[in-house]
Amino acid sequence: MTGIPSPKANLETRIAAGAGEIPADLVLKNVGLFSVMDGSVTVTDIAIADGIIVGTHDSYSGREEMDCSGLVAVPGFIDTHLHVESSLVTPLEFDRCVLPHGVTTAICDPHEIANVKGAAGIRYFLDAAQQTLMDLRVNLSSCVPATAFETAGACLEIEDLAPFMGEGKVIGLAEFMNFPGVLARDPKALAKLEAFQGQHIDGHAPLLGGKGLNGYLSAGIRTDHEATSAAEALEKLSKGMSILIREGSVSKDLDALAQVLGPDTASFMCLCTDDRNPLDIAEEGHLDCMIRRLIAHGCAPRDVYRAASWSAAMTFGLRDRGLLAPGWRADIVLLNELEQCDVNAVICGGTRVTQAQFAARSDVPHTHLTGSVHAPEVSSSDFTVTWQEDMPVIGVDAGLILTRHAHAHLPERDGKALCDVRQDVAKVAVVERHGKNGNVGCGFVSGFGLQKGAIASSVGHDSHNICVVGVDEADMAMAVNHLRGLQGGFVVVQGGQVKADLALPIAGLVSDRSFEEVKEALEELRHAAFALGCTLPEPFLQVAFLPLPVIPHLKITDLGMFDVDQFALIGSEN
Repeated sequence: MTGIPSPKANLETRIAAGAGEIPADLVLKNVGLFSVMDGSVTVTDIAIADGIIVGTHDSYSGREEMDCSGLVAVPGFIDTHLHVESSLVTPLEFDRCVLPHGVTTAICDPHEIANVKGAAGIRYFLDAAQQTLMDLRVNLSSCVPATAFETAGACLEIEDLAPFMGEGKVIGLAEFMNFPGVLARDPKALAKLEAFQGQHIDGHAPLLGGKGLNGYLSAGIRTDHEATSAAEALEKLSKGMSILIREGSVSKDLDALAQVLGPDTASFMCLCTDDRNPLDIAEEGHLDCMIRRLIAHGCAPRDVYRAASWSAAMTFGLRDRGLLAPGWRADIVLLNELEQCDVNAVICGGTRVTQAQFAARSDVPHTHLTGSVHAPEVSSSDFTVTWQEDMPVIGVDAGLILTRHAHAHLPERDGKALCDVRQDVAKVAVVERHGKNGNVGCGFVSGFGLQKGAIASSVGHDSHNICVVGVDEADMAMAVNHLRGLQGGFVVVQGGQVKADLALPIAGLVSDRSFEEVKEALEELRHAAFALGCTLPEPFLQVAFLPLPVIPHLKITDLGMFDVDQFALIGSEN
């Protein structure tokens, strides 16, 4: 590219440039154009004017010309469901992190920050979406709080969401995770669903099937990213849902769902990451990683790239993108090799993405989102649990946010239940941090492999209270109190000493540092957690999902242990 500025093209000049009567703004010369319709590759020029593709399958001249010999062009990737907050960086840093991986459109649900800061959190994301180079779209958070069985920092009803509905970056209503409320015809749930009839409504229905699923879908809900097995995905597809294959840092469903993706389903399947941190992005990639792995599973490149672009665009009503053809938005990923999805360069909205573009932006003010951690100071005595013969235990498996409802016979002292590292049973507690009641809910968890110390996080889906896991109550208390001082973050404590930490001062969820710095801190935290004996690849995100009471089967909130199947608190006593 020569860097010569282009005058803004209007509709007439687009037509003229496509007809070859005037030079285009930018021409990708001699590129292999990959078709997500039939899987063919055609060497051609791609002409772009005013951010729109105006010419293909012919030769063109342009003010700027880029020799793309040997490269393959595919449509820009669309992440159909994610929480930017789970990347632990600001929206602008997230943009800088994932756009070079080919993600030209991301559809986010600011659910995490909304649970802490309410409508102000949504406004922050909509303001940031005006600054990102990628097209960052927003689905309005539907369930704040997700349930009545936890203490959140905010509550959003339809009256709070309605003012955002007409904004250009808003697509529709985000994941409606309170499916019991839908089926029970809860008036507040129905008010939100009624307001968004005819618009996009995202689903969230783990393990829901049969007539219950039928009732849920009758509310106009169209997508689901919670399918964890081929059988579950196929039932949901058969009932008209589009399935979003999810591969995040904890929730990893790609291997189970790859067999479902084929020529008959590719137009009804999309890709999403949901929750993915900079460490995983640096080590593995983003949607580009998912594409590589799906092709390695034997899925046809046509089907995979279609799911990553055209199918995603159609599912979410983005009718201007997803194809490399005249009249479509010029979101283009240039690959060195198709099956490896090896990204060479990215064109977003007709402009080649450069680091200089990222540096030229102004950050979005966020000081009003800090100072959100108001947890009580705790001591080891706050983590006692009354002993009973058969203690309920949250069973954790790596790569799943679904948990098991397990049981254990634990040792006791003075009528209080103790951890048992021989059974891999540690204590878990959730400390209310919004300054509303100071609740501390306690229980037990297995699957972490901890032999000593404690790890804690102020990221605790969905209400984002402080969650701590440990085998030493004094270390657990120190970990929670340390996060009070940091105003949110992650920490590892052993023997009364902080071994590693990361401050997340923006709503207790997001760092104000670069994604490279966050990646380095996460590496230190991971090594410190492994030194405690932790066997989970992603210890902190696994901790963050323990308080999520809408994902089966057993979870914990600041009110205590929660049976998701019964949708009720169970009788553990603090």
